[in-house]
Amino acid sequence: MSFLTPPRLLVVDVADGGRDDPAFEDELRRLTAAVVRTAADVGFEVDRVAAAQVAPDELERLLGRAQAVVVTGGEDVDPAFYDGPADYPHRGQTFPDADRVQVALVRRAVEARLPLVGICRGMQVVNVALGGDLVQHLHAGGHVAASVDDSMVDHEVRVAADSDLARVLGRTRLDVRSSHHQAVGRTGEGLRATAWADDGTVEAVEHESAPVWCVQWHPEDAGSRGTVLTDLLTASRDAAASRSAGAEATTEA
Repeated sequence: MSFLTPPRLLVVDVADGGRDDPAFEDELRRLTAAVVRTAADVGFEVDRVAAAQVAPDELERLLGRAQAVVVTGGEDVDPAFYDGPADYPHRGQTFPDADRVQVALVRRAVEARLPLVGICRGMQVVNVALGGDLVQHLHAGGHVAASVDDSMVDHEVRVAADSDLARVLGRTRLDVRSSHHQAVGRTGEGLRATAWADDGTVEAVEHESAPVWCVQWHPEDAGSRGTVLTDLLTASRDAAASRSAGAEATTEA
């Protein structure tokens, strides 16, 4: 099935402004712009919002007309949302109001079976929203670049051959680009880990019954190789079409 009008994708960032690091904010804007461009290329019309600034009724309106959702990267998730210690090594800036909005949005999207993609922090938010927790700081050397000229680390990930993610990507080994000092710990309800770095860090999760695919790396980064972002957004578009067809069939019956 194809849509009579382009399906709508809701892209949810953390914040517009208020960051301690303006260079990081500029980088996040570039990454989101890449998501928006790729989404348009696969046929979506995009609504982009910043969770820290959007009013609840406006978010409800945008979610109500969305056929799919992407939750993007950014700062640390406030540990209060997963009952983690407030003091941990290299704790970064947090946006609790944005976390609250994103957690609620993820839960509603999963309940409604809306296709959902989480990228980096977005994957962590999905995990926390569904009752999981986070590794608050990876071991020395982890997945954060030492160079100020390039914030990304290049490394390989292994994807579970029996996962839906492997079907979507068509591969079980990938060279990826990451930038994060936290990771998924205990997986949330309905989630399973489906990809790992060589050091055992969880690099992807998916939902056992909802069309949810999350990756810890940054397929939207300009230096990324392959078609991971296009593959994830295409899978979301196709899942949205199937969901729409099912709703129409139920209505007609």
